[in-house]
Amino acid sequence: MEMDDEKGHNDQTDWKGLREIDRAISENRLTSYSWKKAWADPWGRVGFIAFAILLIAFIIYVVIYDLVL
Repeated sequence: MEMDDEKGHNDQTDWKGLREIDRAISENRLTSYSWKKAWADPWGRVGFIAFAILLIAFIIYVVIYDLVL
């Protein structure tokens, strides 16, 4: 079921970003929308990459600590 973007959206108070979120909620894809939106943001991308590096470093530390010490 797909909603028409232009159908009944000629009001001056209608905001395109909110309409996009409303469509995401109605299509049950809000999580996907949030991740894509965060990845598109440069600071969000840096945050994701930094978190991934820290998580990998922690996992490597735990493995080395358990095997060597």
